[in-house]
Order: sequence, then C-alpha cells, then structure tokens
Amino acid sequence: MRVLYAGTPEIAVAPLDALLAAGHDVVGVLTRPDAPLGRKRVLTPSPVAARAAELGLPVLKAHRYDDAAHAAVLELAPDVAAVVAYGALLPRRALDAVPHGWVNLHFSHLPAWRGAAPVQRALMAGETELGACTFLIEEGMDTGPVFGTLSEPVGPEDTAGTMLRRLAASGGPLLAATLAGIADGSAGRSRSAGADARRQARARGRARGLEPPGGRDRGPGPGRDPGARTVGHAGGPAGQAGRVAGLSGPARVGRGGSPARRASRAGRCSAAGDGDVAVASVQPAGKKMMAAADWARGAGRLQQGSVRFA
Repeated sequence: MRVLYAGTPEIAVAPLDALLAAGHDVVGVLTRPDAPLGRKRVLTPSPVAARAAELGLPVLKAHRYDDAAHAAVLELAPDVAAVVAYGALLPRRALDAVPHGWVNLHFSHLPAWRGAAPVQRALMAGETELGACTFLIEEGMDTGPVFGTLSEPVGPEDTAGTMLRRLAASGGPLLAATLAGIADGSAGRSRSAGADARRQARARGRARGLEPPGGRDRGPGPGRDPGARTVGHAGGPAGQAGRVAGLSGPARVGRGGSPARRASRAGRCSAAGDGDVAVASVQPAGKKMMAAADWARGAGRLQQGSVRFA
C-alpha cells in the first residue's frame, strides 16, 4: 500500500525509519512548518522534515489540515496514513480522503492517558509500566479501534524523555506490523473502552511538586523534552532540571557555608513537596545543560529555600 506519514518531533523519526525498513511504500511526509529555534530564532525544519529530506521523500508542511494540505494529500493518493505526534487535529474530510484511514501510534494503553503528553502524565501519576498502541483515528479524541499494543517497564533512572525514545523505538515495528496487517486483511480491531471519557489536560512540562521516593520523583529528560522548571534563586531567571531523583530525609549538613549552599553543592534542592531532590543536571535559562554541581558553584550565594521546583 501507499503510505502517507504524518509526524513532527524527534520521537517520530524512528517510526518513519521502521516503516521504510519493513518495506512499506512511504509516498510522502506531512509535518509542521519550519519553526524558529535557538537564541537567534533561525527557522529550522522539524526533525521529521529533515529526515524525509535525507531520504528524498516529498514533504508537505502545514500548521493545520487546510485546503492546500488536503489537495496535496489527494495528489499523493495514499492508501493509508500513519501518524506519530503530527501535532494537528485531522478533520472529517482528511479521514475520508484515505481509503484505509489514519493509523496513530499513541504512547499509552488506551483508554488511559488520552490526548497530549500521555507519557508525562503517566509518570506524574506514578505508573511503573508504560505502553504504546496503534489505533484507527476517528473524530473523537483517541477513541478509535485499537490494533496492537506493547509495554515498557519504567526504570529508576528513566524520565519522560528516555521513555518516549524507547517507546518510539519499539513502537515503530508495531506500527509497521499494523500497516502490514491492514494490507493483507489480518489486522484485528478491539474497541477502545471508555470512548466518552474526557480529554486529558495538556501537560506543559511544569511539575507542580516533586515527591520523595515512592512517588512522582523523576522529571522529564533534558534537551527538547519538557523538564521540571525551577523558580530561580535570589531573583535570578528560571532554569530547567535534567535528571531528578527523590531523596528521603533532610540534606546532611557538614562544615562550610549555609545548609542551602552545602545542599546545592551536592546537587540537592528543596522541592515544592516534602523532602529534597537530587538534581544531576541543570539547564540555566538561555544556556546548555550542565552538571548540577557546576551550576551550584557559579550560582552565587543561595538562601535556604531559595531554589525550588514549580
């Protein structure tokens, strides 16, 4: 079958490669337009657009599925469309334009964690095993029939970033197998339960409180992944935490400096919840990710409670 691939961020690159490795005929890629990145706000293609250009695939760029996007899709004449984090809603005419429909690779076990940021929301809820599934897109929010599922355990060092990358890597073959099943008629469908459940609220990578061990003690990963944000210190700008782990009990206080200063040197900061957290890396506003100890040495005088997570 002729496959249209719709995706935008870095996590959508691995499933595209998996479809091609499985021998699927990808006739084009639908992605979001170039976006300004970096301090100089340079217009930059999405990771999927960049990968498609490397592969020599036709690229359609659209903020939303408008008349121009619809005409371009009809010209490509796909038999089926695969969707991985495209980032825009598909109207009825889009669903009707593709004979075998639009198949989404979603990073949860539906009906749990519908909508945006399912991995972040699942980790915030303390889930110890995350999943992915392929399902047929309908006009409702993640309510279509499910084709296949997979599961990945959450390790003690995992973040939303590491889990997303792992689910994308294992989800690519699942998506490829689903499309193969649709092509030969062997793909079964199971109705997604709770089709009328309300949409999950959009997570914006801002933890409202990090709990000590046994709870929600890990923030999303560094880089372009959403991360726990700090309020700042001594009136300074906010930053983003990288790997975060909960600690039981107060920070041990030795000789030299205030308790807050000594704790920060050790990579410990007060959390919005009870207890402290150990921060392995910090990305100050406008700068690259660095070791938490290096950041603390250059942070100036810190006061007790002046650094916390919001």
